[in-house]
Amino acid sequence: MNTAGFDWQALDPAILAPAFCAGLLVLSTHVPLGREVLRRGIIFIDLAIAQIAGLGMLAAQIYHWDPGGWGLQIAATGSALLGALVLGWLDTRWPRIQEALIGIAFVLAASASLLLIAHNPHGGEHMRDLLSGQILWVDWQQLYPVTALYALLLALWFGFPRIRRGAGFYLVFALAITASVQLVGVYLVFTSLVVPALATRHWNRWRGLGLGWTIGILGYALGLLLSALFDLPSGPAIVWSVAVSALVIGRLASFKKRQALTVLGEESAE
Repeated sequence: MNTAGFDWQALDPAILAPAFCAGLLVLSTHVPLGREVLRRGIIFIDLAIAQIAGLGMLAAQIYHWDPGGWGLQIAATGSALLGALVLGWLDTRWPRIQEALIGIAFVLAASASLLLIAHNPHGGEHMRDLLSGQILWVDWQQLYPVTALYALLLALWFGFPRIRRGAGFYLVFALAITASVQLVGVYLVFTSLVVPALATRHWNRWRGLGLGWTIGILGYALGLLLSALFDLPSGPAIVWSVAVSALVIGRLASFKKRQALTVLGEESAE
């Protein structure tokens, strides 16, 4: 039944539940990683690593290296790890121009992807799936190995802070990005990393993480609902929903913080 332009039958828990859980998994690692990326000032590293991992995925799909199986995983993970190691080495050699080098890596990987699909009849479809993702096609079986991987990465991230330094950061980042690109696509990877971190940059660690996860969860939930109800592409819908959630929650949190500071100031004056 379609009422007021809404397709209520599209609200199928069998589709939306695993998609939403995929979003929760991505946010679990990307919110803390995003804060570290913002602190380091290397905003576009996620795009670069995601595009490099995507290049490996495209090669596996186009040349039929066990598509959907271990061949795809090895190609994507190997590409991302190699890219991360190179970027980590460049960071030790030329830290002042690291952001520019990351941008160049992204452009090279993106251009290589376009060259790779130039004569492939399904190249445009592969590229669209890589960028926008196919989150509504995620099933529970795909989430089990990602859950195990993210649990390990989060344990390392919070249990061993030293891993955030040097090559350790790049390796953790590459593994997290490789898994998330396959679930949600490049656009949502970038959004999940940068938008919550940017909106909560003035908050301390745990407060900022809590607000960041709240922004992401609300954005994914709203985006999936809008996508289903209005038959919209899920990736772009979630990107806009996360951005709007960040704006609203960021402003509300800042307003409450200013109110609390005003009250404290008045009390101290008395």
